[in-house]
Amino acid sequence: MIDDEKQRSLDCRYIRMARIWAENSYCKRRQVGALLVKDKMIISDGYNGTPSGFENVCEDDSNKTYPYVLHAEANAITKVARSNNSSDGATLYVTASPCIECAKLIIQSGIKRVVYSELYHTPDGLELLKKAGIETLLININE
Repeated sequence: MIDDEKQRSLDCRYIRMARIWAENSYCKRRQVGALLVKDKMIISDGYNGTPSGFENVCEDDSNKTYPYVLHAEANAITKVARSNNSSDGATLYVTASPCIECAKLIIQSGIKRVVYSELYHTPDGLELLKKAGIETLLININE
């Protein structure tokens, strides 16, 4: 078992890595990154963007996000589903707290912890995760 100080250090490191991963996003309004970690190994990653095969344009001319844009969490979870890895018992590191739709995917995928570095504009995703008994942790890293 990892002690609290070591876990905090790992959590901060993975959140910083998720922030770097967010830079891969083509979205202009907000770039979000996610890493799925199990047994100290990154088993999946994701960032917000369009589905495979779509043009990498996330917003329309009025700067509104297209409805088909995937959140970083959804990309990481669906990516692990296509691999030989299992997200059961994993920790999700994401730069913004999950929305309600991503929270449902997190619950169903067996993820046990969600560590995030900023709040999404609505708290309903976090509330659902807490109701499901999933640990949530805000780590605010100012760089």
